[in-house]
Amino acid sequence: MYGVCGCCGALRPRYKRLVDNIFPEDSEHDGLIKSNMEKLTFYALSAPEKLDRIGAYLSERLSRDVARHRYGYVCIAMEALDQLLMACHCQSINLFVESFLKMVAKLLESEKPHLQILGTNSFVKFANIEEDTPSYHRSYDFFVSRFSEMCHSSHDDIEIRTKIRMAGIKGLQGVVRKTVNDELQANIWDPQHMDKIVPSLLYNLQHIEELESRSPSPLQTTEKERENPAELAERCLRELLGRAAYGNIKNAIKPVLMHLDNHSLWEPKIFAVRCFKIIMFSIQPQHSHLVIQQLLGHLDANSKSAATVRAGIVEVLSEAAVIAATGSVGPTVLELFNTLLRQLRLSIDYELTGSYDSSINIGTKIIKEHEERMFQEGIIKTIGSFARTLPTYQRSEVMLFIMGKVPLPSFHHPMDPGKAGENRNRLIQIMLLKSLLQVSMGFQCNNMLTALPSSFLDPLLSPALMEDSEIRLIVLEILICLIDRHLNRRKFSSISTVPDIAVLKLKVDKCSRPDTLFMKKHSQQLYRHIYLSCNEPTNMQAHYEAIYGLLVMISIELANEDIVVDLIRLVLAIQDMALSNEDNLPPYSRCALHALCAAYLNLICQLTTVPAFCQHIHEVIEMRQKEAPYLLPEDVFLEKPRWSKNVDHIETNLLFLQSKVSEVLGGSGYNSDRLSTPYVPQLTDEDRLSKRKSIGETISLQVEVESRNSPEKEERAPAEEITFETLKKAIDSVAVEEQERERRRQVVEKFQKAPFEEIAAHCGARATLLQSKLNQIFELTIRPPPSPSGTITAAFGQPQNQSIPVYEMKFPDLCVY
Repeated sequence: MYGVCGCCGALRPRYKRLVDNIFPEDSEHDGLIKSNMEKLTFYALSAPEKLDRIGAYLSERLSRDVARHRYGYVCIAMEALDQLLMACHCQSINLFVESFLKMVAKLLESEKPHLQILGTNSFVKFANIEEDTPSYHRSYDFFVSRFSEMCHSSHDDIEIRTKIRMAGIKGLQGVVRKTVNDELQANIWDPQHMDKIVPSLLYNLQHIEELESRSPSPLQTTEKERENPAELAERCLRELLGRAAYGNIKNAIKPVLMHLDNHSLWEPKIFAVRCFKIIMFSIQPQHSHLVIQQLLGHLDANSKSAATVRAGIVEVLSEAAVIAATGSVGPTVLELFNTLLRQLRLSIDYELTGSYDSSINIGTKIIKEHEERMFQEGIIKTIGSFARTLPTYQRSEVMLFIMGKVPLPSFHHPMDPGKAGENRNRLIQIMLLKSLLQVSMGFQCNNMLTALPSSFLDPLLSPALMEDSEIRLIVLEILICLIDRHLNRRKFSSISTVPDIAVLKLKVDKCSRPDTLFMKKHSQQLYRHIYLSCNEPTNMQAHYEAIYGLLVMISIELANEDIVVDLIRLVLAIQDMALSNEDNLPPYSRCALHALCAAYLNLICQLTTVPAFCQHIHEVIEMRQKEAPYLLPEDVFLEKPRWSKNVDHIETNLLFLQSKVSEVLGGSGYNSDRLSTPYVPQLTDEDRLSKRKSIGETISLQVEVESRNSPEKEERAPAEEITFETLKKAIDSVAVEEQERERRRQVVEKFQKAPFEEIAAHCGARATLLQSKLNQIFELTIRPPPSPSGTITAAFGQPQNQSIPVYEMKFPDLCVY
């Protein structure tokens, strides 16, 4: 009977007759018969239970037409399927969709580019349809694989290759839209899918094909025609990342990192930076720190890769961190800095050893020193760019964190022994201080006392007294950046005696109470380090400019009347240092110190606006211009400085006299007694440990405690004589200090590493001993006084003192007044 139905059209099922009627006799000239298509659509809507059979029959016809290369009928069948999909949303559509997806897969498997594009377009239309009923067993694995393969098309014809790649990208976009929000579908965020989708999009971002030359004119093409795979891939990638939830970010970012590794795209960094800018601007802001963590982990994983690769990762991290700072960075702030500082230390080790391993073996990569230096500079730049986006309180924490990593001998930090260890310590100190300088740039706070606590300033000022000139200069620059809150530093880039400081347009505010408290606590410490920094024979022009800048910043930002008086005393003491030359400074340094004092006093006299003070300063400057220009900054601080070797005997009229300054400022309300007292720094153990000079030099600095008198005084108090006994006592005192320091270290180590029971027993024994001593003291203290009438005998025959109230005692007549 079925054979008869197949031969007689009138006996065939109605849905088959309706399907057959939509196909014309000549598919090459005629298309889909619209009237019959409307009948088929109406029938499908009226009898939804027949929809799956309609789909199966259309699939059967399409497979037959594909095999017979009747591509016109294939296009008509796909058009009919598209219209049925758009019109029908009944519960039976799932079975119809299965037939539809089989037909799409059939077209995608074809080697004909136009059939692949036709199948992709149909799938994209299907992906945009919101289904009313869920599907529990549908799989898109084949489509992910096939569309990813189309994205890598290498067809000989550039135009066809571009169309196939764009079709593949659209197909992936359709798969994402169809599955990303449907929990019943296979998870598109699984690594097996992401490892195909993301690299396919990045591949097209990387290979931009120029098709404009094939177009007749850019004005004659539509925007859709001008679209290229790179733009489409970027939109698809943005959409994919924008839909990523918190738990899916890792699976989406890992393929990006692997693609950049496999194709060596970290150097040059342009493409890698572009990719991560797309990522950072596409994901939700609260997910930014997850990307940062992925990059930090990838940097650690590539710690032994070439310096250019690590530099590329750091550059990308810099761009990503700045963008992430506008969102939620979360707990990754210190993690970011910790990773960067660890990589900085590793790079220094690589540079010193010349190998990524501790021992050089056959096949070991040889490190290029200049590449490691570039990598280190990249890390420092990244630290600065990210730190500048942080709020003040976080920047303070970061500065304290970095300062804690700097190896300093005076703060019990681990120091590597030996010549190689000293070199490594020096490089680490320089790089970490440069990082700290980057963080401190643009730092602004209202309360210096809380933003810069002693736990930060003490270790920061310690390197300011080291013999290494580069380290001293960096520390001075850091101090300037921290104090300069109104960006006045750029106006004092060079030292000069400005006739009128009004042209500088300085921003000067009244010293606030927190600033006053800060200077009250730390001023003497700052003065001592400035004074001792001036006494370094290896200072260059940059050092004097930094010292001048620091003095000026303190005067503008933190000074009140008392601070101004102390600064003037300090500068006059520096002038006296250049005159006496007790530490045998070279002639250039002595001339530079005189010029520095002239420039600063010229500035401070105009800030104080005391006419007599200004007159004295300007008179001395004018005399120097006539008789000794080598004592002025205009001659000393040049590219080719002009200075004199004969600076041992300078006339009094060429010097700033402390008695004169005290007289003129005292008449204007300043503390004349304090002004007339020369400034003398108090040297500490920190100075000895930081300077690391010989013991004889250290003692000579300590015993010379006489006041450095002003130049107009002829008699100077004799310095204490240095004898063998003095040196022996000093050496013994240093040994005692070392023993005491070692004892403290052992106590701390014991409490850190000893078991709890041992510590408890030790403390218990000490507590018992203390209690026994207290009992003895109490017994002696509260024993009743002896009775004036003598003693009485206790019941057991023992003599016992009888306690008598004080008011009943009889005192001798001599005690009565």
